[in-house]
Amino acid sequence: MTSGSSRCVQLLGVHLLLHVLLGVNLSCYSLATYRNSNRTIRRPPSCRPDQASALLQLKHSFSTNGSQCTLASWRSGTDCCRWEGISCGDADGRVTTLDLADCGLESGGGLHPALFDLTSLRRLDLAGNDFNESQLPSAGIERLAELVYLNLSATGFVGEIPRGIRRLRRLVSLDLSTWIYLLELDDYFVPLGDGRWPLVEPDIGSLVANLSNLKVLRLDSVDLSSNGAAWCDGFANSTPQLQVLRLPNTGLDAPICGSLSTIRSLVDINLSYNRLHGQVPESFADLPNLSVLRLSYNRLEGWFPTRIFWNNNLTVVDISYNFEISGSLPNDFSSDSALTKLLCSNTNFSGPVLSSINNLTSLKYLGIASSDFHQELPSSIGELTSLRLLEVSGAGMVGNIPSWVTNLTSLEFLQFSNCGLSGQIPSSIGNLKDLTSLQLYACNFSGQIPPHIFNLTQLQVIKFRSNSFIGTIELSSFFKLPNLIRLNLSNNKLTIVEGEYNNSSWETIENFDTLGLASCNISKLPDILKHMYSVNVLDLSNNHLHGVVPQWVWETREDALILLNLSHNKFTSIGYDFVGPANVNLLDISFNLFEGPVPIPGPNNELFDCSNNHFSSMPFNFGSHLSIASFLMASRNNLSGEIPQELASLDFLSTLNLSYNKLEGRIPESPHFLTFGNLSFLGNIGLCGLQASKACNNITPNIDLPHSDEMKSKDIVLLFLFSGLGFGVGFAVAVVLAFGIRLRRICQGIIFMRQKNIFILV
Repeated sequence: MTSGSSRCVQLLGVHLLLHVLLGVNLSCYSLATYRNSNRTIRRPPSCRPDQASALLQLKHSFSTNGSQCTLASWRSGTDCCRWEGISCGDADGRVTTLDLADCGLESGGGLHPALFDLTSLRRLDLAGNDFNESQLPSAGIERLAELVYLNLSATGFVGEIPRGIRRLRRLVSLDLSTWIYLLELDDYFVPLGDGRWPLVEPDIGSLVANLSNLKVLRLDSVDLSSNGAAWCDGFANSTPQLQVLRLPNTGLDAPICGSLSTIRSLVDINLSYNRLHGQVPESFADLPNLSVLRLSYNRLEGWFPTRIFWNNNLTVVDISYNFEISGSLPNDFSSDSALTKLLCSNTNFSGPVLSSINNLTSLKYLGIASSDFHQELPSSIGELTSLRLLEVSGAGMVGNIPSWVTNLTSLEFLQFSNCGLSGQIPSSIGNLKDLTSLQLYACNFSGQIPPHIFNLTQLQVIKFRSNSFIGTIELSSFFKLPNLIRLNLSNNKLTIVEGEYNNSSWETIENFDTLGLASCNISKLPDILKHMYSVNVLDLSNNHLHGVVPQWVWETREDALILLNLSHNKFTSIGYDFVGPANVNLLDISFNLFEGPVPIPGPNNELFDCSNNHFSSMPFNFGSHLSIASFLMASRNNLSGEIPQELASLDFLSTLNLSYNKLEGRIPESPHFLTFGNLSFLGNIGLCGLQASKACNNITPNIDLPHSDEMKSKDIVLLFLFSGLGFGVGFAVAVVLAFGIRLRRICQGIIFMRQKNIFILV
């Protein structure tokens, strides 16, 4: 065979070999593709019948009328793993996720026990549904041992947190946050209702003792008031991986433990709106991952560690409304700072605000204070053009409203309060078109209210109380602002007249919820009040109003009105016959000319002041209508006869003053009534008993009671609070003091409106 033929044979062999190899590869590829295609079309197992049955029982316990989730897919005979809000495991068809958050579902019977048959659940989220003040089941939840995520926030559950949650050892995130209604009174907030939180946890240490995997804990507005000074040691001992700790408005009344700083993983700490006292631990500055620190509205004191500001990971520092905390801002802010919120207003901070504050280029919210260093605000703040909120407080802040404020065109919230600033409101404020809240109160501002503010059509809140503004202004001009819902002009030198309204004003008027017109030289109730169907707070004190309180004051707002202050006027008749409107929680009719029997406030009344009038008697059943009252002032009237026996059974009553009347007979005796000293009954020469100056039936009292000059300052101050003070000063202080005993576990209600999951009425 020739060499050429040999090469041909070799090439042919190689060619054939390549074909064989290619065929084998194609066969292998085809087989693999076939297997893979079979694998991808393989369907997961269907939902198990017992799982579907449990879910259907749960569905039937809900009302879906008007809810966002109709649960229409939850039908018998269908695969429950495909139902709305449901996910199942790949292996066995058991339900692993139940997520019905914010569906708006309602249940009158509480949490159905069938839920606890879903024992493979890893994620359970029922937040934002309404269980209508039912109790969480005391047993059953411990069966959900696989839970990693549990969210029952804003669900309306009440009672003690079930102990079974302590046995959910796999939990990584736990949210049991709830809410309460609050009422703003100047720089304070007061909780309304019966003085109790919905949910209670008496032993936070035991709750987390076995939750070593926990990373997120949210217990907003859960009652933790029974936990003592070691409340935070449980976290240090049991939750080494904790990253988020949110306990605002929980009634904590203790120092902040330094042991929290041993949890090096902490990223977000929120302990605002409590009664925490003492110093902020210096060791907080050593938390390497800390990003958010919220400690506002507490009673913290001492020097705030400046080193905390040096942590470049921090995005939020809020220590505002701790009036006794001292400190100063750093001498130099780093341009590497990540701060977006720096809030130190309404504190005892001192020293200058340095121009280096403009290095905080990410800042969106700024609150500053200076108590003793007299300075004007540095113009460098005007370079922070991304600011959305600016709060300034402190007597050390002097001068006028600076012109650079108008450079902050992104501002939505502007507040100068409790400060030394003076002068007139510059007309250039009218250029801040995005403002929704303009609060210039308790300073030294003067002059007329400039008409340019009526160009700020986004305004929702105007608070100008307690300044020296002058002039006559038409109330109707404010109602031309289409979004305005809150207005306080109290305690200036203004004269308010009604003015004329246009068609565009009516929607604003109907949605209005707060109106403060104390000391505004008003001699006639504005007719426009008849159309304020939604008003919650109405302050008309210290004016020249007289005659009968019109019936429409009570009728048109019966479901909305919560606080009404008619004190320091010349009214002669209350305007209703028997029992007042149900929703009025705080009613002040003191310092008028009312006569006849004391009117009976509504059943939800918590504060009632009818002192300094000419009332002649108390109805015999007066006390039975004050079942949740904590504050009753009826001093300096012409009350005669005996003290109604029902008053002795008012266990919530923390402040009582019946002094300087013509009452007679025995002072009712009960363990609670004996807590009131003789100041409460002074000046009633016909009274006898343990708290009076004379004994009944010639029997000398043998129980030591507080003497009048030994009474707590709270009781003494309350005798004089309402003399010549408008709602903006006297009434606010009185309410906070009145709630000091009964609501001592509710952190004095000091809640600020920036807190998202707290519902605030003012």
